Amino acid sequence: ARRPMKVRILGCSGGIGDSGGRPLRTTAMLVDDDILIDCGTGAGDLTIVELARIDHVFLTHSHFDHIACLPMLIDSVGELRHRPLTVHATGATLEALRAHVFNWAIWPDFLQIPSPAHPALQFDAIEVGTVVSLGERRITALPVRHTVPAVAFQLASAHASLVFSGDTGPSPELWTAVNRIDDLRYLLIETSYTEPERRLAAASGHLCPSMLAMELAQLKRPAEVFITHLKPTQPDQIMAEIEVRVGSVQARRLQPQQVFEL
Repeated sequence: ARRPMKVRILGCSGGIGDSGGRPLRTTAMLVDDDILIDCGTGAGDLTIVELARIDHVFLTHSHFDHIACLPMLIDSVGELRHRPLTVHATGATLEALRAHVFNWAIWPDFLQIPSPAHPALQFDAIEVGTVVSLGERRITALPVRHTVPAVAFQLASAHASLVFSGDTGPSPELWTAVNRIDDLRYLLIETSYTEPERRLAAASGHLCPSMLAMELAQLKRPAEVFITHLKPTQPDQIMAEIEVRVGSVQARRLQPQQVFEL
């Protein structure tokens, strides 16, 4: 029998800090042992050996909470690896990394070192609709709207699919794409703000509970729904407001170290 694809949540908070004895980590998820979806502070909890096994990083967008550990990941395990780490992201996200991170001012340019012929890092530009196949696993970029160019990802095994929204405001085109996925099993979608902060959510390209309800009303397929990216000071309030507004869809809070099998 085929081994299921495993997705382990390393971080799923909208911020950092210790919350009642639970350290909060920003967005990162490990697929099997060789792929990261986003590279927030959650990735920093992996062991050196685990970090060295990662060959592919897929980024939803360029914001810091989703890329924070990428520079240090490359630096930490470079000498244990024999091929470049591949970062898959939109051209706009890659350009932001090139201009603002791997620029020698903030971090060394690992696209050029240890040598231009054998760099520690390589970029793969993707766009909405691009499918990257890694063995039997397929990762597809889906459209979302945020304050910077961003994508969601569909992770598909031979058996089932998981969709991760990344950071998103209201995005009708996302639901058009999601409703085409016959084998959808899990939907991980952000809700960053409380209802009183609706205006801030809209301005920053995020969701609040009533906006989430409007988004989920466009979902035409059955799926287990999990909420990610809650702001760290108000997670319980956000989840309580979601329960009131979303009603028939049982939306659960995504948990660190949660594992999904596909």
